Amino acid sequence: MNKSLAKTSEELTIEHLKGDFGAQIVDVDLPSADQETLTKVVAAFHQHGAILLRNQTMEPDDLMRFINAFGEPELHTQTKFCLPNYPHIFKISNMLDENGEPIGAHNDGLGWHTDYSYKEEPVMCTMLYAVTVPDEGGDTLLADQVAAYEDLPEEQKARLDPLKIHHSLVHFIQNREFNSYEITDELRRENPDVIHPMIRVHPADGRKALWVSTGTVKHILGMEDDEAMALVDELVEYITQPKYVYAHKWQKGDVLMWDNRCTLHTGTVYDDKKYQRMAHRLWVKGEKPISVGDL
Repeated sequence: MNKSLAKTSEELTIEHLKGDFGAQIVDVDLPSADQETLTKVVAAFHQHGAILLRNQTMEPDDLMRFINAFGEPELHTQTKFCLPNYPHIFKISNMLDENGEPIGAHNDGLGWHTDYSYKEEPVMCTMLYAVTVPDEGGDTLLADQVAAYEDLPEEQKARLDPLKIHHSLVHFIQNREFNSYEITDELRRENPDVIHPMIRVHPADGRKALWVSTGTVKHILGMEDDEAMALVDELVEYITQPKYVYAHKWQKGDVLMWDNRCTLHTGTVYDDKKYQRMAHRLWVKGEKPISVGDL
């Protein structure tokens, strides 16, 4: 980890996660943090693409207080594994109840993607709180799509800037490797296909990010399907080079939040026969993506 620090009496203490990407916020206890401190944490999130706070002890009400500092919490497409009485808190786990039934979604979030990219207004950010962690595996990888865009040749930026991507929940559910389920007519009606820009402009400061994903992507407007998917695969491979990826090794009590407007993420597998895992996931509602042509 890059140990460069920024600290004044008015500011947070921050250690970058990788290069200039991400911010580990040091010496903030979220349950006891006042509103001024939370406002600074939110500002750091908008600036850095991801934030990490370690050694937290968060009850459900603490999680809800924290997520509300960022905006309106988003509900989950699947409700089966939400925490009782807390529909905004979703359980990711391989653990079973006394009847041998799963208590959380297992292997959820595998494959490079941005959350809710099949929505007209995708979620702004995703937060995970680590309750139980495996000793090895089960990492979360974050790819910096801003740095990846900035490194592109100018002629390639000009080619990609106007492109539009067709995203589809139905396509995703029908082709996902894990946790596939029968999509209902209600879900189809609630989640019609959407078109989003390939290059997304961040509303906080106008920085541009490649905004491709896997799973939900069905087509690129104006291209043949084979050409479109080859381009998506090429760009995802480019974005997820090690130099753009921060690999997060979980510790119990970690709170990790990433900005879905400028990152790709994926989970990694672990030995689910040997280890148990429990994480709580929360989302914040987002806005319709801003394209280069909207500027």
